[in-house]
Amino acid sequence: MYHFDVDRAVEDCCRWVQDWFAENGDGCQAVLGISGGKDSSVCAALLCRALGVHRVIGVLMPRGEQPDIDDAKLLCKHLGITNVTINIGEAADAVEKSVAAVTPLSNQTVVNIPPRVRMTTLYAVSQSVNGRVANTCNLSEDWVGYSTRWGDSVGDFAPLAQFTVTEVKAIGRALGLPEQLIEKAPSDGLTGKTDEDNLGFTYAELDAYIREGIAPCEEHKNLIDRKHKQNLFKLKMMPAFPFNPET
Repeated sequence: MYHFDVDRAVEDCCRWVQDWFAENGDGCQAVLGISGGKDSSVCAALLCRALGVHRVIGVLMPRGEQPDIDDAKLLCKHLGITNVTINIGEAADAVEKSVAAVTPLSNQTVVNIPPRVRMTTLYAVSQSVNGRVANTCNLSEDWVGYSTRWGDSVGDFAPLAQFTVTEVKAIGRALGLPEQLIEKAPSDGLTGKTDEDNLGFTYAELDAYIREGIAPCEEHKNLIDRKHKQNLFKLKMMPAFPFNPET
């Protein structure tokens, strides 16, 4: 039976973050988007443990009004990290309007514009303070492609990329995060639906399938397998034509 040693995971991940920064940004600050959900909360807490509170900058990026922004503020206050709020509403609206003027927008296009604007914003902040952007995606999301390519799927380093949702929650508890942030229903904050509504299966089903090979019902298993296969390209480097001038 699979057993997750949360204390060892925290220790090993913090050491990995420290080693990565020593090689790729000694003394630099870690910059990450703070949504108030479990992933950004746990990632921020890990970074504080690894680097110190003074080296972590949280960026809150509502699009206009964000009903649950108080959760993001709670996280920043709980950890005591420096944080800024940058409203992406006008920028996202401008992109959407400009593209719509030349071609009809698909529903998925509209959903994906804000995450891509947010990542542009994060890199603008990070570059301005000589920082490094933390990717906050977890293994469960990446397994089924539940991220926006060139939006929340990217970053300079990814502390949570090999942890399932179940494991991320365990890490959050081990780090003493408020329960309301750990158990907050995961949502993209854009469609008005939870992640599990959009996916068509639960993270508990997905995590058991990933870690222990316990398949859910046939319908959900087929859906997970299809999403995994369709979205593997998101986890790979951009392919390049293998030109060889010697041949």
